[in-house]
Amino acid sequence: MTVAATRSARKRAVSPARASATDLLAWYDRHRRRLPWRVLPGEAADPYRVWLSEIMLQQTTVKAVAPYYLRFLERWPDVGALAAAPLDDLLRAWAGLGYYARARNLHACARAVVEHHGGVFPRTPNELTTLPGIGAYTAAAIAAIAHDAPCVPVDGNIERVVSRLYAVEQELPAAKQVIGELADGLKPAQRTGDFAQALMDLGATICTPKSPACALCPFNDACVARAQGAAESFPRKAPKTTGKLRRGAAFVALSSDGHILLRKRPERGLLGGMDEFPGSEWSHDFDERDALAAAPLRAKAWRRIPGHVTHVFTHFPLELAVFRATVRAGTKAPTGARWVKLGDLSGEALPNVMRKVALHALGRDVKDVTAAADLV
Repeated sequence: MTVAATRSARKRAVSPARASATDLLAWYDRHRRRLPWRVLPGEAADPYRVWLSEIMLQQTTVKAVAPYYLRFLERWPDVGALAAAPLDDLLRAWAGLGYYARARNLHACARAVVEHHGGVFPRTPNELTTLPGIGAYTAAAIAAIAHDAPCVPVDGNIERVVSRLYAVEQELPAAKQVIGELADGLKPAQRTGDFAQALMDLGATICTPKSPACALCPFNDACVARAQGAAESFPRKAPKTTGKLRRGAAFVALSSDGHILLRKRPERGLLGGMDEFPGSEWSHDFDERDALAAAPLRAKAWRRIPGHVTHVFTHFPLELAVFRATVRAGTKAPTGARWVKLGDLSGEALPNVMRKVALHALGRDVKDVTAAADLV
């Protein structure tokens, strides 16, 4: 966006009555969410714990993250322990949380902090953004929450609060810069970490996407969108574009002695380094009639499981046909694949889409597969 366009957009954001950071902090002190990575208002937070939670929370809900966070913290209580862990162990622990590039960046970042910063996270946003997997938002969140740096991280919740407070007419994502500047203008001289978390909590619990509880909001009198009776219409958003559907096949091979065939995906690219059931390429022009050409074993008994597995990635939806076969014990695994005991399947680094494949082929979730007797 040009400087002139930015100024124009800022002018179109109607100025409310002065929103009080003091009022918001008083509300936060009484009504903040109790989260595993949170400390009490005014207390210093551990940068490692803030960083770990922020990486996990990217594009994932608090409810989903909480148990993963606690397990990670128990297993790797500090950045040195995480840096020393094998990447495969980290990927297995991450399995089911999605967006697996975050896990690889988590490991790379931990190693960088240990190797280049003596095991201590940098304090400023500019320094933090030099680390793997830390962008502008995450850097601001760590700096503000862990070090009370004078910055305001702007996540989806804060975008919603600020866009309503000022009735920002410009559409997202183009409005991000304007919203960021308006949010920065709200910050107090002290307790910037608590202020950032207060804005997050306000968006998560009061200023919700649908049916916001405006009567309970500490910004009630200052909010322009509320005064207009149009809170739910903000933030303005450009229409979403959906990627083109891709299709493919997945093959679930079981051995008569209770093993299942897995292979590892390439380290780079989508779901890099994760385990998967062997299958075809995922393409727009996949023809299921040719699917068996991609089968990992020449088993006569490949059986097409009725229905499809569907999954939506960030940039495209996926539809998989699933085939299953049972082969004799001792059958040699193809190059790049390996046999894993069915009872150990839940400990493998399977992404969610492959867990769906297992459920479709085996009739149960991965975590419930503990024996092979009724499956082969």
